[in-house]
Amino acid sequence: MQKNKKVILGMSGGVDSSVSAILLKEAGYDVTAVFMRNWAEDDGMCTAREDYIDVVSVCSQLDIKYFTVNFEKEYRDRVFSYFLSEYKKGRTPNPDVMCNTEIKFKAFLDYAMDFDADYIAMGHYARTKNIHGKTYLLRGADPNKDQSYFLSRVRSDALAKTLFPVGELKKDEVRSIAKKYNLSTASKKDSTGICFIGERDFNEFLDQFLFTKPGKIVDERGNVIGEHSGLMHYTIGQRRGIGIGGVGSGEPFFVADKDLKNNLLIVAQGINNPALYKDEFEVEDVFWITEIPSLPIDLSVKIRYRASDEDAMLENNNGKYIVKLKKSLKGVTPGQVCVFYQGDVCLGSGIIK
Repeated sequence: MQKNKKVILGMSGGVDSSVSAILLKEAGYDVTAVFMRNWAEDDGMCTAREDYIDVVSVCSQLDIKYFTVNFEKEYRDRVFSYFLSEYKKGRTPNPDVMCNTEIKFKAFLDYAMDFDADYIAMGHYARTKNIHGKTYLLRGADPNKDQSYFLSRVRSDALAKTLFPVGELKKDEVRSIAKKYNLSTASKKDSTGICFIGERDFNEFLDQFLFTKPGKIVDERGNVIGEHSGLMHYTIGQRRGIGIGGVGSGEPFFVADKDLKNNLLIVAQGINNPALYKDEFEVEDVFWITEIPSLPIDLSVKIRYRASDEDAMLENNNGKYIVKLKKSLKGVTPGQVCVFYQGDVCLGSGIIK
């Protein structure tokens, strides 16, 4: 029992954080829920209003105190500005990783500690383990919902102060608990995509904030085969929405590269085209969660959240961190987060350069 331990739970209005509240109460913690307001909700892009209503409903039912904290300025300064600057560079960032790093496990953690909390808690599908006084990040027990990818740039000392109540559970177990308690969030659909964009067209959203310049689409030999609407509208490996077809063999085209200097979108035809695959790539801003390993090191990597694990070696080549893959890989995208694992342990990550 943890009757004297105070926990500040980040509640999103979803089923995972709702069940986290139940599990923490059952374990005897003194639980206070906090709803984070990270984006202005009067622009029609975010579901914050509906989510807050669900937080109030669940907390009232479970007899848990709840508050709202406004991190809109921190989110714009630390996450949204990063998101826009990366797209200006022609890269494809992951704002959810940055949100965890800068908001949930930094700004929110600082806020909670000001209330003399012993821990914060989140509804992420992830686990932590303490070994000889060091805190390690582990994958969640449900391989289909594991969210360690998004936590791969969170400091070990922040994880040491964090509880992940649903980390040992499968998603269907979480929903069963919510239904048992007849929570309003029991059947609520999981949120997808980026909060501040919501259901809006992604390219239209970018065009509100960044200048887009149309240009030429070329194949690997430099032949002009179409026009693009602006390089920021495309990502490496993309197939749909390029706007070209019926050329050559008739096979689909994929985005292979971007030439920012000449404003060219470079495409390759056919899913097996060698131009789409890489045997190695460089990562920058490498971050280690708990300890810095000796390099070179054998590990597995994920180049995006839903990607499969790929066997690789990470080495330091004259100050450059190079990921060498055991088999060539399609869709290696600059700006995306490459996460490093050894078994269930998440070691850290780097940004694909």
